Amino acid sequence: MGFVIPLILYNIIITTSIVLRLLSSSNMSKITDWASKDGSFHRQVSRFRDWISSDPKSKFPAEHNRYHLYISYACPWATRTLIVRELKGLKDIISVDIVHWHIKENGWEFRKEDGATGDSLYGFTYLKDLYFKANADYVGRYTVPTLWDKRTETIVSNESSEIIRMMYTEFDCLVAKKYTEKDYYPIALRSQIDEMNDWIYDTVNNGVYKAGFATMQEVYEKEVLFLFKSLDRIEKILGSGKYLLGDQLTEADIRLFPTIIRFDPVYVQHFKCNIGMIRYNYPNINRWMKHLYYDIPGFKETTNFKHIKKHYTKSHTQINPHSITPVGPIPDIEPRDK
Repeated sequence: MGFVIPLILYNIIITTSIVLRLLSSSNMSKITDWASKDGSFHRQVSRFRDWISSDPKSKFPAEHNRYHLYISYACPWATRTLIVRELKGLKDIISVDIVHWHIKENGWEFRKEDGATGDSLYGFTYLKDLYFKANADYVGRYTVPTLWDKRTETIVSNESSEIIRMMYTEFDCLVAKKYTEKDYYPIALRSQIDEMNDWIYDTVNNGVYKAGFATMQEVYEKEVLFLFKSLDRIEKILGSGKYLLGDQLTEADIRLFPTIIRFDPVYVQHFKCNIGMIRYNYPNINRWMKHLYYDIPGFKETTNFKHIKKHYTKSHTQINPHSITPVGPIPDIEPRDK
């Protein structure tokens, strides 16, 4: 009997661990369950927060072809990392895999179809497999972007705002001079960038989700009004400058773009952010968006409207139960000269 009791206890522990993991994972629940009892949407805080450094003695030193980025074209947070990877000349230094646009009960899936790449490192079926490889006891959502270290086989970071800042400078020793000269978070503007990031994130980047995932009328109305008040503010700012902070492209523009490029094609109808449209009601924002998309390499190349529209409308079945993807607006973004 001395060996039976430990075996029973072991089986109970393993079974309990599996059940808790399934029950606690937000990927297994309806997206409307992400809202709290007061009807408001609250985003999960990223769990992996390590840092790649230019210091060769650091835990995660900047090296050629050591790091791998898992992203979704549909996700605005992941897209910002892909944009900076392009802007900073890191395409040959940090490799990339793209998950399929359709997120189901098991989370982001790897499929070699429809513009997705599959998992080139391990051949995993789901992104969650990568999270459990990094931490067998991981509990939480399996999010993109995910920055992976091929050498130690673990997740460095899944926080997009920090990943892009690593990319700004930590790999400068590995890229051509024309890329090191590009500074998207200059010291002289950092306080202004941080201040702008704070209110734009809260009311615009995350604001569209707080409106779209609200489960009570009064919460939705409050959040959608906050959103359009901030769009009005941005419209006024862009009326006196080429970019959000004058004539220099900065992190503030990079972080805002993925939300604005999705606004008319998805957020207007899917998240009920329909007080106005960028193309009809915000000429300065529309001009700014088209300039980034058409004139600066890195923005258009990382925008995939097919993934964007299909992901939201076919993955969020509690919002769109028949998974019908609207045809319009046509075109997804207006021509450059209109």
